[in-house]
Amino acid sequence: MSSSSGGQGGASRVLVVEDSDAIREMVVEALQHAGHAATGAVDGHGLETLLDGFRPDAVVLDVMIPGRSGFELIDVVRDWGDVGIVMLTARDGLPDRLRGLDGGADDYVVKPFEMSELLSRVGAVLRRRGSVAATVQIGDLLLDRTAGVATRAGTPLSLTATELKVLEFLVDQRGRIVSAAQILTTVWGYSAYDDNLVHVHISSLRRKLEAHGPRIVHTVRGIGYRLQAATP
Repeated sequence: MSSSSGGQGGASRVLVVEDSDAIREMVVEALQHAGHAATGAVDGHGLETLLDGFRPDAVVLDVMIPGRSGFELIDVVRDWGDVGIVMLTARDGLPDRLRGLDGGADDYVVKPFEMSELLSRVGAVLRRRGSVAATVQIGDLLLDRTAGVATRAGTPLSLTATELKVLEFLVDQRGRIVSAAQILTTVWGYSAYDDNLVHVHISSLRRKLEAHGPRIVHTVRGIGYRLQAATP
């Protein structure tokens, strides 16, 4: 049995096992864009060797792949080491979800999916397992997850607990557009709240950030929000 090394010393490593070239490449690219080291595999052939070589902190595992199914590969990953497992599948029936979760998966994402949701769930699994870097820096913004504080240009920001959660989600999705519904689901756990709730918190967060530098949280009209480092 082996074990992965966490993201404390660098980017978290995520292995994507998915037979669809389009989905696999899209997920790998999105993970890399979000700051992870990511690579993909078409199926479970040679998975044990790949695990030893890549040493992932988490595995995104499709259920319906050629050869050994994703359910079977959960055991392979678990025998190799204590890493996060997020199942990715079009099979959304309760028995399949329970089979994956009871078999050792940490989370379950159903196709078709929003990329921001998958990234959020992978990030949550990595954080629970201590495999995410404690601090993240984007331009002059520094987020310390362990201490629960953020600074801008070296100045600590006085953020509420909810504002900090919103900022952390935007940081995890940096460079990507996220909708109010996605923020509601991640931060409040329920997407049916009034979108104005997000607007109020984004506005407050933006004021505090912009008191110490140029705008980095942008509104994409009619779509959502995006955090992007200011260009010099």
